[in-house]
Amino acid sequence: MNGQKRIRDYGLTIGKMEIGRKNAITDVDGVTVGHVTLNNGDAQTGVTAILPHQGNVFKEKVIAASHVINGFGKTIGTIQINELGTIETPILLTNTLSIGTAADALIEYMLEQNEEIGRTTGTVNPIVCECNDMFLNDVRARNITKEHVFKAIANASPEFEEGAVGAGRGMLCYSLKGGIGTSSRLMMMEHGTYTMGVFVLTNFGILSDLTIAGKPIGQELRECLLQAEKDKDKGSVIIIVATDLPVSERQLNRIIKRAVTGLSRTGSIITTGSGEVIIGFSTANKIPHEKPSAHVPVSTIHEEDIDIAFRAVGEATEEAVLNSLITATHVIGRDGNERPALKDLIEKYAISF
Repeated sequence: MNGQKRIRDYGLTIGKMEIGRKNAITDVDGVTVGHVTLNNGDAQTGVTAILPHQGNVFKEKVIAASHVINGFGKTIGTIQINELGTIETPILLTNTLSIGTAADALIEYMLEQNEEIGRTTGTVNPIVCECNDMFLNDVRARNITKEHVFKAIANASPEFEEGAVGAGRGMLCYSLKGGIGTSSRLMMMEHGTYTMGVFVLTNFGILSDLTIAGKPIGQELRECLLQAEKDKDKGSVIIIVATDLPVSERQLNRIIKRAVTGLSRTGSIITTGSGEVIIGFSTANKIPHEKPSAHVPVSTIHEEDIDIAFRAVGEATEEAVLNSLITATHVIGRDGNERPALKDLIEKYAISF
């Protein structure tokens, strides 16, 4: 996005389904994404905010679900998502040791937006996701501030950058520079056309496992980067799924589980030290915070319609991971640590897809 060269610009088509206009999570109407990036010596990190819609998310909650593929992670807020089946705040992503600051800032933001929280109604459930960027970023310095969080939320837009930006600034993927990636798919059904959008924060994998459109690109590159082959897969990936498909939280949970098929097609084997967490939401039904006098109508698809959503989330996840790699730039960070960018390597070594 924003003029960046993405995986399709290299002549690759991932999957069978049609993509959305921007090929991004923001193809789901109302969804926006904002970044704040810290790029200063040992500080190579940031914050990313995802807004499910442009109204008050606390007062108009969205149906949601979460799924843990491997639980080596510190994401905040999934207990209530799984219990109540809704999200009531923006979703934040940052580095592992900044989740406390991010959660505190998100709570402050929600209190400013909703005077009734903690007074005439209950409290609020902040959603904060993380990956460990300690190789390139001085994570112990905890450089993220509340102001960075507020700015990321304020920056949220339908157009946003991918790669080494926001929460993805210091992340690694398949021993290369990783970070932010996104993709979308259109789902044509008898009762309408819907969108499945996927957003990833990639920080997982070793180079020899990297597979692009079925080709073992990592095997070709590993001899060029012998140091990378000494790495162990101790990273993580956060996957955020957005859709306007009318689904229940049970159906949504079934859908987001299938994101693992997209991860696997890029080469992930889900190692013990890698945390894979998925959070999904649907904008099709809004759940009011205040109890109405009548019942709350919730529309859902028939179960026979769900396979197309399974395919969509897998394809979009695969392409989002590849976009996070191909848009990333070479970063030199903490103690001179660095990781090259995939786009530089395929040009340098004349690797073809």
